[in-house]
Amino acid sequence: MGVIVAEAALAETGCGESEGHRRCISTGVVKPVAQLVRFVVGPDGAVVADVGGRLPGRGLWLSAERGAVEAACRRRAFARAARAQVRVPADLPECVERQLARRCLDLVALARRAHQAVGGHEKTRSWIADGKAGLVLAAADGAPAECARMRSLAAGLPVIAVLTAAELGAVFARQRTVHAAVAPGRLALRIRDETERLAGFRPKPAEPDLSPLCPNDPETKH
Repeated sequence: MGVIVAEAALAETGCGESEGHRRCISTGVVKPVAQLVRFVVGPDGAVVADVGGRLPGRGLWLSAERGAVEAACRRRAFARAARAQVRVPADLPECVERQLARRCLDLVALARRAHQAVGGHEKTRSWIADGKAGLVLAAADGAPAECARMRSLAAGLPVIAVLTAAELGAVFARQRTVHAAVAPGRLALRIRDETERLAGFRPKPAEPDLSPLCPNDPETKH
């Protein structure tokens, strides 16, 4: 029962303070909480990333961008906002990225278990053609030209290229998965929102060169 409750909470909520807007302590810009990352100061004075928004304590909010977190660390924004001496881990931006990536993958895995997601080139194309897809996931390190072709095929659907082929592959029990499709609904919306936050901490995918697809690409064989 506990697992079912936890999965339902993950699917239905973005964070504990999921409504309204908050001010970024680095830029001063007010944004919806879906575009921010929450931090708290732990009992030992350490700044802790709380991407799920559920840890106790006063929330300190930053734009979901690596640059905003790095600037907050340099400018002592956490100490000013908390009005106390705090300890900021040197790898805080990387910690946020890891938490967000884990959250995205947990959501995709939940969608797969609920039969609301499929992985692989052919299955993704089939879901798009049959109108079953609400969004498409493309590996950030996949072939740019093939990603461009998938975007063309999925015209009108969000195509999100943030997770790597190895990360997606782990969800679909493969070494690599370059494309996946998620059915429309609450889970698709959660995946979209969380991957948008993760995108702020990862390099943008390369622009497609539209070169011919390599016939040996393992993704085309699924």
